[in-house]
Amino acid sequence: MTSKRIQKIVIAGGGTAGWMVAAGLSRTLGKALDIKLVESDEIGTVGVGEATIPTLVTFHRLLDINEQEFMAATQGTFKLGIGFENWRDVNQHYIHSFGTTGKDHWTAGFQHFWLKGRQRNLAGDYGDYCVELKAALENKFAHLPRSGMNYAFHIDAGLYARFLRKFSEGYGVKRIEGKITNVLTHDDTGFIKAIRLDSGAEIEGDLFIDCTGFRALLIGQTLHEPYEDWSHWLPCDSAVAVQTESVGDAIPLTRSIARESGWQWRIPLQHRVGNGMVYCSRYISDEQAKQSLLANIEGKVRTEPRVIKFKPGQRRQTWVKNCVAVGLASGFIEPLESTSIHLIGRSIIRLLQMFPGTGINPSDIAEFNRQTVAELEHIRDFIVLHYHVTNRQDTPFWNACRTMEIPASLQHRIDLFRETGRVFRLQNELFAENSWIQVMLGQGIVPKQYHQVADLMGDAELSRFLDQIKSQVDNTVLQLPKHQAYVEQYCKATAP
Repeated sequence: MTSKRIQKIVIAGGGTAGWMVAAGLSRTLGKALDIKLVESDEIGTVGVGEATIPTLVTFHRLLDINEQEFMAATQGTFKLGIGFENWRDVNQHYIHSFGTTGKDHWTAGFQHFWLKGRQRNLAGDYGDYCVELKAALENKFAHLPRSGMNYAFHIDAGLYARFLRKFSEGYGVKRIEGKITNVLTHDDTGFIKAIRLDSGAEIEGDLFIDCTGFRALLIGQTLHEPYEDWSHWLPCDSAVAVQTESVGDAIPLTRSIARESGWQWRIPLQHRVGNGMVYCSRYISDEQAKQSLLANIEGKVRTEPRVIKFKPGQRRQTWVKNCVAVGLASGFIEPLESTSIHLIGRSIIRLLQMFPGTGINPSDIAEFNRQTVAELEHIRDFIVLHYHVTNRQDTPFWNACRTMEIPASLQHRIDLFRETGRVFRLQNELFAENSWIQVMLGQGIVPKQYHQVADLMGDAELSRFLDQIKSQVDNTVLQLPKHQAYVEQYCKATAP
């Protein structure tokens, strides 16, 4: 498509997506690239992506970002999982924790031994065999040797962008203030040539990264890449967000509380709590959603409730010509499992792995898009699972979710687990077996059978096996400090 050496990178838009891209590219290839980021102080960010998953820990290690400095700068706390309240049914709760549960056999996962143990009254709750889950329940946290505790972060997204800006500028990224008024393309190829700012300046580049959010100024408005709508599987199309003052110690858990027509989040930071409601506007108005959210928060309100509209789905291609869309410009899956920042990081890593140094190649574009689609569809299925597998029949919204048709790929996973207790993870899928097991059990699916390898253990041996794992978990959690105390000792931030 082009043999021109790629040297000039233009990142259109800042926020979390733009500055993560700037950080990844400058830290890795900054010596060989001229990287400019264009953003306007007048354009705010969505600001709902404050909860993360453990892949951000890996992303930071790749860039050699100091964790204590990052957490202090973003008013961060630790996260061991997500608590799902009222999802299976009203007043029924469970936790999707990070890490692993129990010990697997090479022929069968731990769930098969646990299932037999439950049948014989030898096993406790599935979560009794997971360090991260038990620690979350007791509001405890610490870094353990040999990565013995899987964790993520709760962060202030605005402060994170500011932190990454300073980091990126240290590796040569140039920030340009301005609003994009026009995108110029080459007449012969349709490739993007430059972006024009309200000042009249034109910023030329070889490769453009679209981080302009839902507006998708480059990938959508200029290159007209179609958007695939997933609202028939993910009915929520709106969110309202508000910040409140902290009224207690921060817990190492994101709370996801199912409401009549959607769900509410609570994300504890060092200096405040992020709150929001994701909902379907067909069943509840924006004003009703605001009132529902304000009626179910704790602490003094710090900001005016802000409504955000979105369409769940994805661009059919996220790399088109010499433009790569990252973040909201590439698609949106609601923040139920905190995957937004993860998907930004994956796009950056994928771009670095396929970086077109000597020219943009159609094979790279095709492979990039293939991997992106596969990853998004996997995450989509995992989110749909929470809505569809429910016993709730108390509102029209939940009845619609419970009875809707779902992707065939998800139906297969559900049927496989219900019939056999088996879960398989394909290469490069984000959510591992334990994630699917925790959510499917939590939503009420009980497998009809377990793998016969579990029958090789008699009751006495199985009881010892389960008790030993539970004792190890309990002993580990017993020695952990309280999460709040650990945060204050490890990464306490000054008041913003």
